[in-house]
Amino acid sequence: MQVLNLFAVASMPVLKVLLITALGLFLAFDNVNLLGPQARHHINQVVFYVLNPTLVGGNLAKTVTYQSFLSLWFMPFNILITFILGSALGWLLIKITHPPQHLRGLILGCCAAGNLGNLPLIIIPAICKEKGSPLGSPDTCHTYGLAYASLSMAIGAIFLWSYVYNIMRISAKQVEEIEGISDQLKQDSSHDDLTHALLLPHHSAQSEKFIAGFVIGLVPQIRNLLIGSTAPLHVIEDSASFVGDAAIPIVTLILGANLLKGLRGSGIGISIMIGILAVRYILLPLSGILIVKTAVRFGAVNADPLYQFILLLQYALPPAMNIGTMSQLFGSGQSECSVIMLWTYALASVSLTLWSTLFLWMVA
Repeated sequence: MQVLNLFAVASMPVLKVLLITALGLFLAFDNVNLLGPQARHHINQVVFYVLNPTLVGGNLAKTVTYQSFLSLWFMPFNILITFILGSALGWLLIKITHPPQHLRGLILGCCAAGNLGNLPLIIIPAICKEKGSPLGSPDTCHTYGLAYASLSMAIGAIFLWSYVYNIMRISAKQVEEIEGISDQLKQDSSHDDLTHALLLPHHSAQSEKFIAGFVIGLVPQIRNLLIGSTAPLHVIEDSASFVGDAAIPIVTLILGANLLKGLRGSGIGISIMIGILAVRYILLPLSGILIVKTAVRFGAVNADPLYQFILLLQYALPPAMNIGTMSQLFGSGQSECSVIMLWTYALASVSLTLWSTLFLWMVA
């Protein structure tokens, strides 16, 4: 009976994500066209520069202190392990399936980088609100759950844009060298430095905003000025929370809209697709259970069930949506990436529910 209750708790947030994602997909259809390519581009800019940094920075500032930061040291290490394990499994998948050269960077990226930001930001607060959740009182769970998810997003973004970005860039350049450079690829190659100049400052700018949340939380003098209802400048915190609250529903709509291209299909092999699904939804979660439980046993992770749950969840997430952005920037594997995203996110509704149920049972 307890397992059934936990299944209900785990399924509701995933169902909410699925419904809003389906709405985003519907709004992207050509005959509706409210979230067409141009609209998605502009909204993504707002999300990237304003909503996500505000949400993440605000949550970090409110909940991360010097003491709590020391107790969370394992999370960056845990995220690094997900990237290393995913890369190793992706490399094995490439050796087994022998995909075309232009798909190798994409496969490695999809296996290495999970959606460490947007989905935890959606799932964790929703689970906290569910009756019967074993993650503590709803208010405390919601506050600290957003902080943990925000930290996950900040660290994941750094690894994504410094590691996966370069893997896909190198893979795309190897394709150019092997197959020869078409007129369009020549133009892309000549603008390679421009691509770096455009992307890396974007990543740097967002990372700086995330880091600002750490500074506010860790420096008592600044924290006392901004955080709390009695703080002299608490209106800044209130305004940031008001803006940041818009991030989760908008990101979920965009997530659904970005899956439209996957419905139109591509020539990706079934063995590659099955391999990526096996890595992300079977092998990585099983590895995560072993790693996190070992860390708990040796005292590297505290007994907080919410903290343990998000560490486990980081191994069971679908690929990061920004991998699609990278494939577009390098002009390599765009249609295949859309199909991968479509199937991994469609099956995430089942996988995340089942794994979340097990994780909740383990930490209860």
